[in-house]
Amino acid sequence: MRYSGYMSNKNVEKLLNERAALLIELSSLSHLLHGSWVQRYSLCSRKDCKCHRGERHGPRHYLVVNRDGKQRQKYVPNSQVAAAQTGLTEYSRLSKIVDRITQINLDLMKEGAYED
Repeated sequence: MRYSGYMSNKNVEKLLNERAALLIELSSLSHLLHGSWVQRYSLCSRKDCKCHRGERHGPRHYLVVNRDGKQRQKYVPNSQVAAAQTGLTEYSRLSKIVDRITQINLDLMKEGAYED
């Protein structure tokens, strides 16, 4: 491996180690969910229900996902709310990891150390 000289071999090694650690972390993100979180409150059809006096039913939870170019709302049962929110958090982390790996690779490319 040859380097152009602006960055020390130690810095290149540090970047390669960081990239390797990020790639390992990627493998732990197995519950990824890409979408938006929505909570809804609703009215029922019973005229004498409390929801018609301002105390709506809910919240009901949905994950909004894009499929075939269209938005779809997927109902998330209360028992799965925490897991779904974990999946959304994992997707956010995935995005940050991809951004950081991209920057590392650009830095390595600039130094002629991108080959490996």
